[in-house]
Amino acid sequence: MRPSLLGLSLSFLSLVPVVGKPQTLPVKSPRLRSPEYAQLQQRLGRGWNTWDVRSVTTHVLLPEGLAVRVGFLDKKRLNGESFLSTALIGQQDAHAEKVFPGPHAFDGSYTDLTLTWRGRTFRVQSGRVQSGTEASDLVLLVTPLTAPSSVGQLPMTAVFSVSFLWNRPGSVAKTQDRIAAHAASRRTLFFLDGVETTAFNAPVAGPYFATDLDRPVAFVSGKPRTMAEVQNILADRRAAYDQANQKAGSAASIADAIQTVLGWDTIYDPEHERVISPVSRQWSVGWGGYVLFDWDTFFAASLASIGDHDLAYANAIEILNESTPSGFVPNYARSGEWKSGDRSEPPVGAVTILGLYRKFHEQWLLRDTFPRLLAWNRWWAEHRDVQGYLVWGSDAHGQPEDIEDSARGTLQGARFESGLDNSPMYDDVKFDKESQRMMLADVGLMGLYVADCDALATIASEVGRVAEAKELAGRSAHYRDKLAGLWDEKTGMFLNKDLITGQLSPRVSPTNFYPLMARAATTQQADRMVREHLENPDEFGGEFVLPSIARSDPAYKDQEYWRGRIWGPMNYLVYLGLRNYDQAAARKELAEKSLNLFLKEWKKNGHVHENYNATLGVGDDVMSSDRFYHWGALLGLIAYMEQTEPASR
Repeated sequence: MRPSLLGLSLSFLSLVPVVGKPQTLPVKSPRLRSPEYAQLQQRLGRGWNTWDVRSVTTHVLLPEGLAVRVGFLDKKRLNGESFLSTALIGQQDAHAEKVFPGPHAFDGSYTDLTLTWRGRTFRVQSGRVQSGTEASDLVLLVTPLTAPSSVGQLPMTAVFSVSFLWNRPGSVAKTQDRIAAHAASRRTLFFLDGVETTAFNAPVAGPYFATDLDRPVAFVSGKPRTMAEVQNILADRRAAYDQANQKAGSAASIADAIQTVLGWDTIYDPEHERVISPVSRQWSVGWGGYVLFDWDTFFAASLASIGDHDLAYANAIEILNESTPSGFVPNYARSGEWKSGDRSEPPVGAVTILGLYRKFHEQWLLRDTFPRLLAWNRWWAEHRDVQGYLVWGSDAHGQPEDIEDSARGTLQGARFESGLDNSPMYDDVKFDKESQRMMLADVGLMGLYVADCDALATIASEVGRVAEAKELAGRSAHYRDKLAGLWDEKTGMFLNKDLITGQLSPRVSPTNFYPLMARAATTQQADRMVREHLENPDEFGGEFVLPSIARSDPAYKDQEYWRGRIWGPMNYLVYLGLRNYDQAAARKELAEKSLNLFLKEWKKNGHVHENYNATLGVGDDVMSSDRFYHWGALLGLIAYMEQTEPASR
């Protein structure tokens, strides 16, 4: 999925932002801002939450941009002091802070994390207290969980600083017992419940309170509060959080995990004044403030839909807002209006939007998104059709020359469009330099595209677009028929086809099951696919599922990125396909094994991985698996759906 713009280097966590000149980019497409959607973003972007992408210990009040940063000062070094000004989840440097994410309500009404740094561990909790109709007060509690190791050892110091972010107007001043922040619309007061200590040289911008962490300390807005009051508020907010998750019944613990993942990965983008959920904070910081990937962000919408209607809509609409002037949703869009003008990513948008509509039943969502979805759907048939099949590609002319992306117009660019950056399925595929197309009829792409056509035809009918519904049904029928021709009776599977030699490829991955998404398989074919491949321990069965290439493939042993590792989106899309058939046992097994894999490192380390080792069932074994990448939670969403949403055919 994610393009490494450094070629095939898979040290993705050290990505360097792409250098370019924004003024040379194509003309921006207008953003969707219907009255309904504008009101939705306004609802989302209010109150205290961990909106700042650069630190999970910074709490920001919107719309003012007023921030409270929690920093930690270590004074025990002989030749200097160390100050932790920001904190992120999943840092891989051995000396970096370690953050174990606790519950995080979608709306920020309760957050909880444990932070370990330089041998000390602290718990940081926050809660919101409603104060009138427009604002809420913030309560922060920092509790030391490790005592100094020896008598007389210096405790760490917590530094609570207050400032305005993103060039928002306002002023902040400190008096003896309070900090006062003045924005255009309101005045906010902050108070420390703790003993203020001398820290004249704390490296922070703006007024602050410093206090030694030899006991719990609280920092609050609005009015002074006792420690007992703060603890009671946090207990109430935690109880409300738990009660909301209990609505999921037997899936309550899964709802808790998914909400926590999305909560910590949701940020505010001041560039476009919007709330979004990028894949992870570390990726976004490395890409200049935010990065939205195509199918990842649609998956974020599906994850958010279990508990936050507004956040689900926001993610789905905002990735459509990144559509290029050519009409497609780009592989990536990042801060500074930079996006991949040469390539898209797997078409899962219409399926996602239709799923949201069936859950929330609001037609304005269909009306707002249909034009973008239709343009994207047409783009695939117009720009990625070879011999009547769909293929991956990369159009070099679509990317400004001064953006350093060596993949554009190459086989690697087409790999990036597939979302499977280094999949062995494409190792020996020919790339036509003139058409800039991968010369492989891809059953995964066609399976997703037919599902997209069908979902979009349903949407068209719902909004009264009769002609477009007919058009979409026609494209669906065409590519479903082409899929049928890629069924290999001997293998019992739909296989990719080399469009130069005409030979079917023996290499199979979970994408070969995507024709189930399109209902392109007969009942008998679906049975064979499940029995002979999905449940086969030599291919996709086993304790940890689904490997991104068959276990029998020579590349499986690589266990590097898409070469054999397990990816949440693959399991999720295969599961959606199984729901179209009478495959209850296979669905249940996939759901249970996916959940077990997800919970293994979630419970132990608080990690939700970009990908997992298909032999060991862990994600921490390589550096190229982000430790807090939200689509890993799709492994939990499968089980959530299996328990709460009966399949219908």
